[in-house]
Amino acid sequence: MKGKILVTGGTGYIGSHTVVELQQTGYEVIIIDNLSNSNADVIDGIERITGIRPAFFQLDCNDREGLKRMFKENKGIDGIIHFAASKAVGESVKKPLLYYRNNIVSLINLLELMPQYGVKGIVFSSSCTVYGQPDILPVTENAPIKPALSPYGNTKQINEEIIHDTIYAGAPFKSIILRYFNPIGAHPSAEIGELPNGVPQNLVPFITQTAAGIRKELKVFGDDYNTPDGSCIRDYINVVDLAKAHVIAVERMNTNKSLSNIETFNLGTGKGVSVLELIKTFEKVNGVPLNYKIVDRREGDIEKVWADPDYANRVLGWQAKETLEDTLASAWKWQLRCCKGK
Repeated sequence: MKGKILVTGGTGYIGSHTVVELQQTGYEVIIIDNLSNSNADVIDGIERITGIRPAFFQLDCNDREGLKRMFKENKGIDGIIHFAASKAVGESVKKPLLYYRNNIVSLINLLELMPQYGVKGIVFSSSCTVYGQPDILPVTENAPIKPALSPYGNTKQINEEIIHDTIYAGAPFKSIILRYFNPIGAHPSAEIGELPNGVPQNLVPFITQTAAGIRKELKVFGDDYNTPDGSCIRDYINVVDLAKAHVIAVERMNTNKSLSNIETFNLGTGKGVSVLELIKTFEKVNGVPLNYKIVDRREGDIEKVWADPDYANRVLGWQAKETLEDTLASAWKWQLRCCKGK
């Protein structure tokens, strides 16, 4: 085994795919998740893919005493990948205090406990939302951090500042901050994918659930933006590609390859795709028509953003490889499996 990695939010969408990649690379994985937006059945899917059942603790990262017990019972954790957070832009506008409590207190608890238990580093799940609406596209890591357009985005900004301040103050660990653009798709095996509890807050699971007849209609929030077709533009990245970046980040920290005690990388494809383009591509690839309608803009949405992934390509040694077509096909394959039941 290469080492022991704690994955918070490890039964969630990105977390579960990262657990698979970690295990397939030779790491021992411990998952903690409060199951607020996921299901423990995901562990079965991970085991079917890798042949290994990761240790799992149903635990909220805001529960400091519960975290302490977990660390005491699982000595020798080398690194943490911190996914656990509330993540829907629209919901954060309506429930800001929920987001500030869930997303900030959980990180503080981990950072305080890491030195006590000899944890060497933490990979933090951040977001391109920290850039707000960028002045220049594509977005590099040197783009200014603008006032957040949502409480969700603000929690990511605050958490990055907390990590910077903690390490500047002499904390005995390293951190790599990964700013994702828009993860979509599912594992090619269709054993795991994006299956949020309740009504999806992200676009692709709403697309697949609408295509499957679970949702009556897909809403496109605005067609009057300053984009070629009027809908918002995003950089959609395959979730398995994204998961692999976390494994590289862990290895970079644990083998002392980092250029400094804290590094930041944008993770995206470098290509912007509009919401309407995404819908049309899904219909074409999967041969399924979508019932959608244009509605008013949604508060907190950024007009257009996509990454300049050059720094991550060169320095981290990572690159997004999967096509949009294959990614949307994987999302539909996963949805069909969910409809049939496992």
